[in-house]
Amino acid sequence: MRTGRIAPLLTVGVTAALVATLAPAQASAAAQPLERFLNQKPGWHRCDKSTPAAFQCATIKVPLDYSRPDSKTITLAISRMKTSVPGKRHGAILFNPGGPGGEGLDMPVMMKDAMPKKVLQQYDLIGFDPRGVGRSSPVTCGLTDTEQNFEHAYRPETFSRDVKWARTVAEKCRARNADRLPYITTRNTARDMDVIRAVLGEKKISYLGYSYGTYLGAVYTQMFPQRTDRFVLDSAVDPARVWRGMIQVWAEGTEPAFTRWTQWTAERDRTYRLGATPAKVKKTFWDLIARADRTPIDDGGQKLTGDDIRATLRPEFFSPKEAAEAVVRLKKAADGRAPARRSPAPDEQRAPRRSAAFAAQAPADNGTAAFWTVVCGDTAAWPRDPGQYRRDAIRDKAKYPIYGDIASNITPCAFWGKPAERVTAVDNKVGVLTVQNQWDPQTPLVSGLGMHRALKGSRMVYVQGGEGHGVYSDDQRACANRTINAYLDSGKLPAKDVTCKASGRQSPGVNQRIAPTPQQTPRAPRF
Repeated sequence: MRTGRIAPLLTVGVTAALVATLAPAQASAAAQPLERFLNQKPGWHRCDKSTPAAFQCATIKVPLDYSRPDSKTITLAISRMKTSVPGKRHGAILFNPGGPGGEGLDMPVMMKDAMPKKVLQQYDLIGFDPRGVGRSSPVTCGLTDTEQNFEHAYRPETFSRDVKWARTVAEKCRARNADRLPYITTRNTARDMDVIRAVLGEKKISYLGYSYGTYLGAVYTQMFPQRTDRFVLDSAVDPARVWRGMIQVWAEGTEPAFTRWTQWTAERDRTYRLGATPAKVKKTFWDLIARADRTPIDDGGQKLTGDDIRATLRPEFFSPKEAAEAVVRLKKAADGRAPARRSPAPDEQRAPRRSAAFAAQAPADNGTAAFWTVVCGDTAAWPRDPGQYRRDAIRDKAKYPIYGDIASNITPCAFWGKPAERVTAVDNKVGVLTVQNQWDPQTPLVSGLGMHRALKGSRMVYVQGGEGHGVYSDDQRACANRTINAYLDSGKLPAKDVTCKASGRQSPGVNQRIAPTPQQTPRAPRF
């Protein structure tokens, strides 16, 4: 069976007080409860002898609970590459690769290779592992590989088992992290970003966030608009859908991608032999699903049921060639004509491996534990009645046949504790640049449009025909990258939204770059 792993609100008065405490230190220590955090002097050192000497790391302390800054603290791992040039320096730019649960400490090294010289000369590049992730006081729930599998297709006979799984994960996370669980949230990570800003001595911070990192960036603009400088939000989460709706949007976005795939594949019937019309291609696929449900298909040593194939191929439908090749391969395996050899999904193919310096630093289940801790702890909107998940899964399996029941089935959030804070309502006029591929499997177009609407001062770069998750890359000739670089260079947003044509190169899948391949460990779901 294929497995996949995922990859507190203060009152208005208290929140306002916290914002004030992050202002430049002019008041006394008594009036500035965060002063000891804002005035830290990081002990910068070379991150590792296997990394460039200019790549420096440090740790700082931040409050676990910002409403009680004199209580417990946690450690944040931060990094930098000072690429700015005196006389041209504009400031510092933070990065986030996605998640929740994505490690960002090595982002400066990766982004140095992607950014043009004229941009690098203006910025010091700053990375960090968000709280609870990687080297930043990582959370663990002690989950087994099986417990990290989040893609559960709805079937009446297995639903009670799914409920037991969800309850077990929640109970394990609570048992291991009871004191920290309510505070590993997006709002607190945004507060951590502002502490990093202060520690760096910056009045404002610039930012480039991918996927989940777009939501983190948007929350920062809502909480600290006066500290927001040049923000690029690439492949965006819809703030109105956090977080159950963002899992469900995978099902919603897959259906038009599947329809496009059937049309694309039918036009190439001489190559793939899956059907000469979209209807015949569709029938070929669903016949394969039914066949695998009767007799699981051996895919390189993994026995795949129809449910497994639906989950496996969901993101690949957004890149028709990969999906067509995968279906051909599975069909041959089912026919006994050739042994199946599972090809990595598109994002996995493009994923550079992490350096040894950053390997195996966190608990094995850290990505999954951090994912559930954030998506369950950010909002109280998760249903608490298992029956609601059952009804939703039945409804959505009919509405979105490929992935609807998987997206709407029960999760550990059904049994999570009450969030300590309300979810952040993103609704402001701060000027930011959002970027979106038309055919993005993780944050589909409808999600990117939702972010653009929420940020009323934003401009959007839309890549028509663009495939893959994550737009900004080292292809400086691409229309989208030219627009992003011009904004980072000048600070001036385009006068209106920009539509680009796909360059022919697939996007790099930046926020998936650290995802393990299926031959290693289950993959964490990531936005």
